[in-house]
Amino acid sequence: MPEFFITLQANQTTDITIYHNPKCGTSRNTLALIRNTGIEPRVIHYLETPPSRDELVALITATGASVRDVIRSKQDIFNELDLANPKWTDDELINFMLAHPILINRPIVVTSLGTRLCRPSELVLDILPLPQLGAFSKEDGEAVINAQGHRVSI
Repeated sequence: MPEFFITLQANQTTDITIYHNPKCGTSRNTLALIRNTGIEPRVIHYLETPPSRDELVALITATGASVRDVIRSKQDIFNELDLANPKWTDDELINFMLAHPILINRPIVVTSLGTRLCRPSELVLDILPLPQLGAFSKEDGEAVINAQGHRVSI
């Protein structure tokens, strides 16, 4: 029986962190895709344990996204606080996210290959250091990974 080895590049590790909201389907699907590689990530329930200002700024910077891209607009509090108004600076928007962590868009995943806001959940596949081990479908039944561990073409 042939042995199968996975070779990681010298700078790659299997340390993965997900900033997770278990009530969010996209976050649950992303976590399941990570686990489908055989890796158990560090799961940070950011609503219970929000990042510090420095951590949040570092996460946003690492994603390459703008602060406005990382703020979750599909929350009532977003509208109540008039956060779509361009008068708010990035620093002020970060203050709102720190005061109301539900405004931090999710999930954010950190791996040795990069940091991404994984919306849609399949974006995590671009930064996972190990391949998928088998078939995977999202909670809604949409096939993402086939039985051979490869992305399903749409």
